[in-house]
Order: sequence, then structure tokens, then C-alpha cells
Amino acid sequence: MSDVPEDLAYTSDHEWVRDLGGGRVRVGITDFAQRQLGDIVFVDTPDTGDAFEAGEPFGTVESVKAVSELYAPLAGTVDAVNEAMADSPENVNDDPYGDGWFIELSGVSGSDTLLTPDAYRDLLKEGEGG
Repeated sequence: MSDVPEDLAYTSDHEWVRDLGGGRVRVGITDFAQRQLGDIVFVDTPDTGDAFEAGEPFGTVESVKAVSELYAPLAGTVDAVNEAMADSPENVNDDPYGDGWFIELSGVSGSDTLLTPDAYRDLLKEGEGG
């Protein structure tokens, strides 16, 4: 089964959210998502200052298999973008919960819609047929 760190929250779209404190979060895709996509070759992220509603597309990730949209897990404003992704999109495959993050959001709301690690594991079990 895919790695599901206990210190993160998750979405059913296979994104993770790390609480940075002060109403800020960091966002990336899960180990499961990066495995499904295969080798990541390009990441398109928004600009700092862009605002998104929860569930709204904020960028794309392109792999050798497909192009997939990234969805804002929470409403908020982009506070930081992982600039390393422009030159090293493979960080998503190598370290999805570390160097492979996409954006940081501030002024976030809607965290009650996120999944706990256990709930996310249950979602994965359902999707993988048990």
C-alpha cells in the first residue's frame, strides 16, 4: 500500500495538506497519486497571490502517461510556489511529501472537508479492491 503519513490531511483527489500554522498550509499530491501518474515531466503551478476556492483547479501535472489537473484542497490565497518544480518535476516522484510539494496557501478555510490518514487509507483500499 502507498505511504500515508500521519501528520497530513488528505483529499479524495489524492492531494495532501500539511498545516504550517498561522492559517497556512502546504499542498502536494500523495504517494498513491504519483505512482498512478508515473514519471512526472512537467508541473504547472499558479502565481503567488492567486486565490482559489476549495475544489477549483490550480494547476496541472504532466507525466509520461497523462496530464492531470491539481485541485485546491481548501479555499485560500497562494502564498508560495515551489519554484524548484520548473527544473525538477521529478521531485514529485522522488519525494512527494517533501521536496515534491506544489504550493502554500494562506487564509485557508474548509479544513473540515479533509480526510484523516485513516479515512484516506480506507479510500485507497476501496479503490484498489481491498
